[in-house]
Amino acid sequence: MTGRSVGRVAVKAFPATRSEARLLVPALMFIALVVAAVASLGTPLITSVATSFHVSLGSAQWTLTVALLSGAVATPVLGRLGAGRHRRATILATLAVVVAGSALTVLPLPFAWLLAGRAAQGVGLGLTALMMGVARDHLPEERSAAVIALISVVSIIGAGVGYPLAALLAELGGVRAAYGLGLVVTAAALLTAWRSMPEAPEGRSAHVDVAGAVVLAAALLLVLFLAGERDLWSRHLAVAAGLALVAVVLLCVWAVIELRSTTPLVDVRAVRHPAVAGANLAMFVGGIGMYLLLTLITRYAQTPHGAGYGFGLTTFVAGLVLIPFSVLGFVAGKLTPRVRTRIADPLILAGSAVVVGGGFALFASARSDLVELFAAMGVLGFGVGGFSAAMPGVILAVTPKSETSSAMSFNYVVRSVGYSLGSAIGGLILAAGTGPGHLFPDDSAYTTAALVGIGAMAITTLASLALARRRSSETNP
Repeated sequence: MTGRSVGRVAVKAFPATRSEARLLVPALMFIALVVAAVASLGTPLITSVATSFHVSLGSAQWTLTVALLSGAVATPVLGRLGAGRHRRATILATLAVVVAGSALTVLPLPFAWLLAGRAAQGVGLGLTALMMGVARDHLPEERSAAVIALISVVSIIGAGVGYPLAALLAELGGVRAAYGLGLVVTAAALLTAWRSMPEAPEGRSAHVDVAGAVVLAAALLLVLFLAGERDLWSRHLAVAAGLALVAVVLLCVWAVIELRSTTPLVDVRAVRHPAVAGANLAMFVGGIGMYLLLTLITRYAQTPHGAGYGFGLTTFVAGLVLIPFSVLGFVAGKLTPRVRTRIADPLILAGSAVVVGGGFALFASARSDLVELFAAMGVLGFGVGGFSAAMPGVILAVTPKSETSSAMSFNYVVRSVGYSLGSAIGGLILAAGTGPGHLFPDDSAYTTAALVGIGAMAITTLASLALARRRSSETNP
């Protein structure tokens, strides 16, 4: 039985029965997949948007950046709301906002409305943590751990699913047709949630720290703006550094607000727990590396032969390169719960980081054949899948059930910022490796970027091993 309100009488929420769980688990997976895929729709459509709306590529890039920004801000807010008794209503209202945003991207409206629609779609990224909260509350403990791991993986591979489909529709029917895919699947997700999402257990309450949300939004806006404005770093370094300092100050102010608040947006004290802090550090640095390699491979595949390297693939065919990423990421996610019975989560994080580092090494040393790019993308997917599946276990091991959504939402904010910085770092390195008068960087710039990625994954591995040593010392004093 799941908790519902009957008249004015609150009914206590219990774990789902076996038949309910069979329906609930696919619903959780589907919703997590949809919000991730829809948010990633901006990536393959940037050039098409610039052409269709007669705007610059920099302006079109905001169709991706604004979704990441709104998702990063909405994630802790929804995580806090999801910790209360109105979780079901929060999920339905959020999906309704995503559907409305999807409609804006399809209607023949000016570019500003497209950005508004993309921002509304990005809000859905905050639902991933809520799906984990539902699983932890309404599934048996041993079942919920595996489902939470898969939700984490699905939220990653959703990009690999959405990219080629959106690119194909854009080639066949234009940018509106591609965004139409988002409208269809988000409407289906809303119907699925309405039919399957249970009420949260009774006795919980949640209040949103508005001041904290505003300061966090301002800080993340600066971080994502700086991550996307590569020309600013190369031409106006002092201005970029000044804005970066402002962003750091705002984040410090936000932390102070959260520490003083009786109803913080994120429980910063819990985040300071060594296991949680270490996991978030690993997520941040690892996210930079993972998205860096994803960016390098897709960009390399689309570089025309005239540059002296690359394969000149169309957007759709380049999207197919992501298929090994999605498939092997899902395989790793399915295998991880079995491996966790023998190997601790921090060690799985470390091993997965080594695998991603291996993907960088493969890309750095062998990329003259398209098959090698597919292989590097597959290795990346397997590493990312294992890493994503193990991460919730590290954090939730020291997190109360009532704080599941809030704790994981902060981790996803960290992940979003890491991904954005990974994309920006890749762009900066390639821009630095582009000679005067050349449109494309030297091939050696990709090798340099890959070596930077190996360094990032080495740091991630060390952070994960430190977590493993700490857990070992706590369990074996």
